[in-house]
Amino acid sequence: MTLALNKTSLKHQRDQLTMFVRFLPSLDLKRQQLIADFQRSKRTLSETEQEIERLLNSQQALFSLLGASEQELEGLVSLEKLTVREENLLGVRLPVLEDIRFHVKAYSMLAKPFWVDFLVEELQAMAKLELRRDIEQQRVDRLNEAVRRITQRVNLFEKVLIPQAKKDIQRIKVYLADTERAAVVRSKIAKAKQQRSKAAKGTA
Repeated sequence: MTLALNKTSLKHQRDQLTMFVRFLPSLDLKRQQLIADFQRSKRTLSETEQEIERLLNSQQALFSLLGASEQELEGLVSLEKLTVREENLLGVRLPVLEDIRFHVKAYSMLAKPFWVDFLVEELQAMAKLELRRDIEQQRVDRLNEAVRRITQRVNLFEKVLIPQAKKDIQRIKVYLADTERAAVVRSKIAKAKQQRSKAAKGTA
């Protein structure tokens, strides 16, 4: 779009610049808040992953029993209910894990080995951690995308819109000043011509 070099355009560009400059700090503040939430969510995810690792490492003996056992354990623990709600954080919709319930298949405590009760608890604990990790990963992914988008907007204002508005304002001001000077020069030349013409008539 061609830039109009006139006073109306100058006012428009100044108004635009004022708006950009006023809007940028709140946009940048939002970006900083989203980055802080993104970093916090990454730490939470990392902690959950470490919990999973610790639980796996602590149950090596149980895994050995499972490997040597001929017990029918399939479907012993299954997910019955998973409740996930969404929260709005600075315009970003993020999942929040609210409730997890499991169904434990009925079994005879006398017919099963002593460690099956313990296995049921551990399976539920591991499933809870893995579901929590999945939700936390979604939060991290969505916040990462939100940070990327808002950083692009901040850069657009800082590096494109504001500098371009300043450049356009300067260009219009220079043009108007040059036009005004040219008009003054033309006026002086016209006035001088009139004076010479009058002088010539007076001597005639």
